[in-house]
Amino acid sequence: METGNIPYMRVLKHLFENNRVWAESIRQSDPEFFLKLSRQQSPDYLWIGCSDSRVPANQIVGLMPGEMFVHRNIANIVDSTDMNCMSVLQFAVDVLKVKHVIVCGHYGCAGILAAERGDEIGLANYWLRHVGTVRRKHAAKLSQIEESQRADRLCELNVIEQVVNVCRTPICDWAWKRGQQLTVHGWIYRIQDGILQDLTMSISGIDEAERIYEDAI
Repeated sequence: METGNIPYMRVLKHLFENNRVWAESIRQSDPEFFLKLSRQQSPDYLWIGCSDSRVPANQIVGLMPGEMFVHRNIANIVDSTDMNCMSVLQFAVDVLKVKHVIVCGHYGCAGILAAERGDEIGLANYWLRHVGTVRRKHAAKLSQIEESQRADRLCELNVIEQVVNVCRTPICDWAWKRGQQLTVHGWIYRIQDGILQDLTMSISGIDEAERIYEDAI
């Protein structure tokens, strides 16, 4: 099948058809939705999650477009040298004034598994060195649990460490010093049943970070 002179598979016609059906379903429930959406963006939440296609940020928390600002990368890493992540965080906190930053990992994360096993997967290995750092930091604790459970625990520990990385940025430090309402959370998602779990890692000021971190660990 072709569309004009362009092969069907190059234009992905079915995705455009899906888009029209989706847009029409939204207009049926709220005729003014897209008009209101186009006028402003004022989410309360920034989601920092994994790029995994099975973990769609808005859908799993039941939020509509416009209600959550989103940044995703392999294994939901927060690195202060990553200008993409830092720019998203700064824009969310300083410009959009989000009240909550959610770092969400998921069990069965391919990036975590690759780092845990030491797999060679190409360029992504450079990125996953951050997970390797988490694994080495908590090697003693991980060695004390059953091998079958280590990858899941590493997924949790990685989220906890990334929450700390968010809190240590000057972006959060400045926001808290000026009295801005901001809480950083650590969650994890189970793909098998679609359920989120709170890792009891919610920090609203750098002074409470160490205590909450120790409790979560």
